Amino acid sequence: MELILREDVQNLGFKDDVVNVKNGYGRNYLIPNGLATLATPSAKKVLAENLKQKAHKEKKVIDAANKTAEALKTLEIKIPAKVGAADKLFGSVTNMDLAAALEKEGHEIDKKYIMIKGGAIKRAGPYEAEIRLHREVIVEFPFEVVADKQ
Repeated sequence: MELILREDVQNLGFKDDVVNVKNGYGRNYLIPNGLATLATPSAKKVLAENLKQKAHKEKKVIDAANKTAEALKTLEIKIPAKVGAADKLFGSVTNMDLAAALEKEGHEIDKKYIMIKGGAIKRAGPYEAEIRLHREVIVEFPFEVVADKQ
C-alpha cells in the first residue's frame, strides 16, 4: 500500500514522504490516526506542487536548524545525578533529562528528537546523544553525567 505521510513517523519516514507499507499497518494504524493518506495520482500531483512551494521556506528552516546546531556544539552540559558505589546511578538518565538540561540553557528541543546512544544511562561519565533538529540536520551532542554534590 502506497501512502503519503502527513507527519514524521519514527522508523518509517518524514512528513510528505511517499512510502510503501503493508496493508494492515496502513489501513489500521497510519490512516485512522491521521498520520498518512492514500497516495492516489491526484494526491501525488498535489504533493509535488506543495513540495515546490515549500522548497524556499525549507531553506530558511534548515538555516535555522544549522544555527541551532552550531549553538549546541558550544554547550557543555553536565547532568547531576545521585550516585552510589562504583559510579552507579540511583535510577537512570534519559532523553527527557537531557531535554530538561538543554531547556535550562535556552534550547527547547522535544525529547522525541533526542536519542541517547545505548539507551538509558545507568553510570556516571561522558556520553553522546544524537539530536535531530531537522531531517537533514542531526547533531552529535556530547554531555556528561556527574555525581550530585548533595
